[in-house]
Amino acid sequence: MPKISERGIMMPASPIRKLVPLANEAEARGIKVIRLNIGQPDLPTPEEGLDALKHIDRKVLEYSPSEGLLSLRKRLVDYYHRFKINVDVDDIIVTTGGSEAVLFAFMSCLDPGDEIIVPEPAYANYMAFAISAGAKIVTVPSSIDEGFALPPVEDFEKLITPRTKGILICNPNNPTGYLYTRKEMERLRDIVKKYDLFLFSDEVYREYCYTGAPYISAFHLPGIEEQVVLIDSVSKRYSECGIRIGALITKHKELKKNVMKFCQARLSPPLLGQIVAEASIDATEDYMLMTYNEYVERRKFLIDGINKIPGCYTPIPMGAFYTVVSLPVDDADKFCEWCLKEFSHEGATVFMAPASGFYTTPGMGRNEVRMAYVINKQELAQALNVLAAALRAYPGRTI
Repeated sequence: MPKISERGIMMPASPIRKLVPLANEAEARGIKVIRLNIGQPDLPTPEEGLDALKHIDRKVLEYSPSEGLLSLRKRLVDYYHRFKINVDVDDIIVTTGGSEAVLFAFMSCLDPGDEIIVPEPAYANYMAFAISAGAKIVTVPSSIDEGFALPPVEDFEKLITPRTKGILICNPNNPTGYLYTRKEMERLRDIVKKYDLFLFSDEVYREYCYTGAPYISAFHLPGIEEQVVLIDSVSKRYSECGIRIGALITKHKELKKNVMKFCQARLSPPLLGQIVAEASIDATEDYMLMTYNEYVERRKFLIDGINKIPGCYTPIPMGAFYTVVSLPVDDADKFCEWCLKEFSHEGATVFMAPASGFYTTPGMGRNEVRMAYVINKQELAQALNVLAAALRAYPGRTI
């Protein structure tokens, strides 16, 4: 029997999707599964995007340029200018989702054995992309007790070695919903500048910032413009995860050349997705305000409800549409499985993502889960009711 790769063995299972078979089995038993595990918004895709898909007048669905359609990249320039992100058409490379943007950034910036420092908990697929590139994620822990604020500069500097090539952040953050302040971003800028590192900044949730403070992009930080690699996606802001359109934005000329080699090797990003994404940029202010206000209401409803359940705690997330919750259980991985395999309340159960999969430090997140408030308040109310009942019944509860 041929031996499979060590890379494949090292690849972590997704904490977001690994329990899907159990959820499917629960549904096959007639149990309603309330899905808080994945950031798949239930809000409608903009009519502008759907209309573009319905009325495609092309006679051939051809390859697009490897860097993406010029018309889309021009529209993205205008979009970024709304946020005072001053980039040019040639700085933007369209990718197959934000995931490919992260992968190509790693493949183009990092050699096997190179290291990236990432505050944890972090989006689980960063680890998978690093393994694919032969690189190593080195994590600096943040704490739920401190609201998942950026760890001190000293904690980053302790981890810097000759193999360190960059720092990666997600802002607003997935999975915590934390929004980095200007002061925190300036601290990162100073570290990146001092040690001549890349700053990989995943900013796909920029529309969803819930403080009065202005949104701070990595491209707002003077002095490191050519060290910034910005990761973006239309999936969340237009509720169109399935079209798989993202972008990698950089002003580093040699890096762009490297990225383009990988883009050419995979030929082109999805044509139909680009057509929909380009049209969706014309989504009205009313549409964007509707989605924003809906997440604000859901956030308050879910956070208030969680913190009323005995033994549960979550800080108030200031961005995105996720929160990490501490539960009174011995093992959140086992609890999430138990909810799907053995428990139901009034014909329903709840599907959550165990937070241990968003950490790499052993033992961290063992009593935490990530929840996504991407379902309506009626569903959230039922989820809270089911969760409270599950915690009362779970054999491994700790209170």
